[in-house]
Amino acid sequence: MEKEIGKIQKGEFQGTTTEIVVGIKEYNGRVGVDIREFTQGEQYTGPTKKGLRIPADKFEDFKAMINSVNPEDLKSSEPAAQEKLLEAPEEDSGIDESGLM
Repeated sequence: MEKEIGKIQKGEFQGTTTEIVVGIKEYNGRVGVDIREFTQGEQYTGPTKKGLRIPADKFEDFKAMINSVNPEDLKSSEPAAQEKLLEAPEEDSGIDESGLM
């Protein structure tokens, strides 16, 4: 069973267009909701590894979590807050490039 629910345009980078596709798919004999990035470019067109699958028996739990997100929480309190984060100098956390202290 395969059924596409919808697509959201994510963006375009270096000639490759990326969409987030939501669908109902069967995998290894089990039905679930698949949320996956699809790319369309010169070298490759199709699904990517970036995505997740919600088993049918866990979908109601997932739906409840998504529905509990308050749209107001997705808005920045300061319009320039994200710009400040990008401009902020990196702090020395004591962790080197390999992840060791």
